Amino acid sequence: MTGPAYPAARAIAATVHEHFARRIASARERGKEGLAAEPDAAAVEAIVDAAFWASLRREEGYRPKISLAFLSPGQAANALTFERPLPLEAVALSRLAPAVERPGIHLGVWRDPECLCVWGTTRDVPRLCFVLEVVEPGLLVIKYRRGRETGKYVNVAVLEGDRVKVVDERGTSLPDCPALITTLLGFGRADSGSDSVNVLLQLAASMRTHGRGGSLLVVPQGSDAWRESIVRPVTYAAEPPYPELAGLMARAAAERATTAWQEALIDAVEMIAGLTAVDGAALISDGFELLAFGAKIGRREGGAQVERVIVTEPVVGDSASVVNPVQLGGTRHMSAAQFVQDQRDSVALVASQDGRFTVFAWSPCEMMVHAHRVESLLL
Repeated sequence: MTGPAYPAARAIAATVHEHFARRIASARERGKEGLAAEPDAAAVEAIVDAAFWASLRREEGYRPKISLAFLSPGQAANALTFERPLPLEAVALSRLAPAVERPGIHLGVWRDPECLCVWGTTRDVPRLCFVLEVVEPGLLVIKYRRGRETGKYVNVAVLEGDRVKVVDERGTSLPDCPALITTLLGFGRADSGSDSVNVLLQLAASMRTHGRGGSLLVVPQGSDAWRESIVRPVTYAAEPPYPELAGLMARAAAERATTAWQEALIDAVEMIAGLTAVDGAALISDGFELLAFGAKIGRREGGAQVERVIVTEPVVGDSASVVNPVQLGGTRHMSAAQFVQDQRDSVALVASQDGRFTVFAWSPCEMMVHAHRVESLLL
């Protein structure tokens, strides 16, 4: 290894090992097959340490973006195997990064007789496989593959410098936890569950990726009540509502399994997510018709000014707090909280330019707007 040890690697290793051990044991009890090997604490520490120092290096002016998966060559289908495995070291990882920075490619890490090494690359990893992704310098995400689809992962922990956030599995114990949050935490049936929730996840991820900040309001289909909370006239209203995404979601299940449909869905999601970057908010129905974008939110006539919201983040050690919405961010957060207070059957997704992401939903238990901070789940 180059440089001193990364303290957070040792601090998180046992917790991550226990998480994967518990998950894999539970899956075996349920009769699941094709599961990944359990990463021991020493392997977790070594992989995190090497990835962290690699993330701080530059190769020809570029910062490395890599994904490491803990599995043997025999567990990966159609793997590219090196004749001579590489040492699990920062220098080797950063030099190899340009070849594997595209999404979906993992560097395979496994034990040789003496130490951990990088044996090759793979696009296929088994269920519950330990994966570590280098997002940017000093920012690492530990995750695992959720189900059959290779693109669906659940975050376990986020490490940013000396800050460590472990995702709290009990986050779904909130009695009014939205389905969107449940699925992000990994307990929703993303491989066989609600298609609508999965589309919202894709929209959230795309909003965060474009980096400009934005707001997306999801309102009940067939209702015009949302207009009471929008300043008129709406400069960019769609009449009739734009149906592309709704039409794709209405296709038969067999067609939704095709590559052409998946590509069309990605294009439609990215188009709508792009509209959220325009000053104001984009609005879609929960049937995915685009209603407007660039809309200005105003308080509903007769409605009270939102003064308090409850804030939680689904990470270990977090506790709920009640704050004034201005403490969450700028105008986007304040207006989104106001909209949800006035339109209680709606949900607001707000992305900040700095990468923070908040889902606003009405809490019938607390009788106030609940702001769910979920950026740790979207990385």
